[in-house]
Amino acid sequence: MRTARSARSARPARPARALVGILLAASLALAGCGGADDSGAGASAKSAGGGADVAAGPARADSAKPAPKTQRLPQNAIVRTASLTLQVKDVPKALDQARATAEDAGGYVGKESTSRDAGGHEHTRVVLRVPGATYDEVLSGLQGTGRLIDRTAQAEDVTDQVVDVDSRVKSQRASVDRIRALMDRATKLSDVVTLEGELSTRQADLEALLAQQASLKDRTSLATITLSLSETPVKKAAGDDSPGVLDALTGGWHVFVTMLRWIVLALGAALPFAACAALLTLLWLRIVRPRLPRRGEPATAMTALGPLPSARPAPEPSEERPDRD
Repeated sequence: MRTARSARSARPARPARALVGILLAASLALAGCGGADDSGAGASAKSAGGGADVAAGPARADSAKPAPKTQRLPQNAIVRTASLTLQVKDVPKALDQARATAEDAGGYVGKESTSRDAGGHEHTRVVLRVPGATYDEVLSGLQGTGRLIDRTAQAEDVTDQVVDVDSRVKSQRASVDRIRALMDRATKLSDVVTLEGELSTRQADLEALLAQQASLKDRTSLATITLSLSETPVKKAAGDDSPGVLDALTGGWHVFVTMLRWIVLALGAALPFAACAALLTLLWLRIVRPRLPRRGEPATAMTALGPLPSARPAPEPSEERPDRD
């Protein structure tokens, strides 16, 4: 009976022990996973911290050094030109005002020409060179000095040309320097002569490039304004260009006057020759011709028997005939 009871009591004890063992193993597994996660997180945190330190290190080192200068792109090189035609009351006064405006803006007068028409009205054409920064201001100021007849403005971008010429100038200067260095090391006379010829050629090319560079710099730094001042209104073309009756009469009169003028010019050109011909004719009739020998009258024909009898003239018929018996 005791053995049976002990066997019955032992049977439920084994499942309890197994369950306890399973729970203990599960708790150990969970504890191991948590430790692994904690160690992984710590390692990742350390690696992140190390990476941050490594990243911060070069940044601090770079911040200690001066930052490199950023390369500036070349500004646009623009050639500006304008033309103004104004009608003013007093041309000299307006011209003085235009000069003062250009000089106050830092420019100068490049070219000037003045003329008068048949009516005594004065016309002036002047070329002004002003800095590009004050170009618009000067143009507006000049436009307000009189009545605007015509205005044209143009802007041309020559940045590519400026960059190309600058690059070619640098390359040509380096080439000239290399030729000079070779001349300093040359020992043979033939080599020196050859290098001198090459140097003169490259220097000529360099001077041409420098002249082109200076021209571009002048055109881009200073704008050109051509100002025309007139005291009389400038006639503008009408919308209808078809000729009318008045135009035909005017054109015919001009043609007639032109033809008469050419006829008078032709007569004037022929007058010396006509006078010379008249003088020669007068000399011939009055002096030369009277002195020439005159021709004698024709002699009567002679024969051996004497002169030939001449024919008698026929008797003239009488007016009244005699009466016949």
